[in-house]
Amino acid sequence: MIMIIISVMADKEAISKNFKKYLSSRGLRRTLQRDVIVREIIKSAKHLTADEIFERLRKKNPNIGYATVCRNLKLLYSAGIIDEIKIGNQKTRYELKSEDSHHDHLICVKCGKFIEVFSEKIEELQKEMARKERFIVLRHKLEIYGICKYCGEKGGERS
Repeated sequence: MIMIIISVMADKEAISKNFKKYLSSRGLRRTLQRDVIVREIIKSAKHLTADEIFERLRKKNPNIGYATVCRNLKLLYSAGIIDEIKIGNQKTRYELKSEDSHHDHLICVKCGKFIEVFSEKIEELQKEMARKERFIVLRHKLEIYGICKYCGEKGGERS
């Protein structure tokens, strides 16, 4: 059985602490811009592009630059705090990574909608395959591409 996951906001302090440790280990400073970017990602329940994150931040802080946002998204990804989701030629989207609420994605190729799903059966099958091959899994990601119910309906419009 597959169930849709309701996004749960991760522990803000733990995320900030992990990012601070990551920055320190690389000789980088914690800055106001970095803190603002992390807070924006934490509070968003959506899968955002760098452009969308930049626009949201620019409204609150006109001095933040697009390059700063992109550079810090790469740092957050390297630190294991966010995941990147890339669909074909579309822009990369980012979401907060959560160790305790793994999920996979159903992605509509027409409208770009992301549906977060979880299946214990699929997780067990992946573990079984890895055990059989004596493979040590470090991380995994399952993305299923198709057409959502709205795009599949006559007219393809959401109600």
